[in-house]
Amino acid sequence: MKVLILCTGNSCRSQMAHGFLKSFDKKLTVRSAGTEASGKLNEKAVMVMKEIGIDISHHTSDSVDLYLNQAWDYVITVCGGANESCPAFLGNVKHRLHIGFDDPSHAIGSDEFVMSEFRRVRDEIKAGFMAFYINNINNK
Repeated sequence: MKVLILCTGNSCRSQMAHGFLKSFDKKLTVRSAGTEASGKLNEKAVMVMKEIGIDISHHTSDSVDLYLNQAWDYVITVCGGANESCPAFLGNVKHRLHIGFDDPSHAIGSDEFVMSEFRRVRDEIKAGFMAFYINNINNK
């Protein structure tokens, strides 16, 4: 089973989702990418994932162009905000899904507030991708 997770920057939400899916099932082939990949991971995303025992520090922020010529069972977009556009993937895909989340990297305020936003979104991503995994992959 091959899953590609897409967002714009590929530095935060798609990386966390990638980490969760691999933690649920090591046999899955999971990649994440962005239409405007930042080239680096968001340090706060790495920190909040490490807090729960998932190390995504070795992930890379990749352009979606790397994956256009591959076949995918699922392509999932994770962009959430109303002012944010989710990328379109026109490659060979069996199922396209959207599971949207706020972008915690846009949070403004105290360090405590910003980290609480990263944790909130992390926990929402875990719940959303666990539901996806249970409903679409684990029962097949």
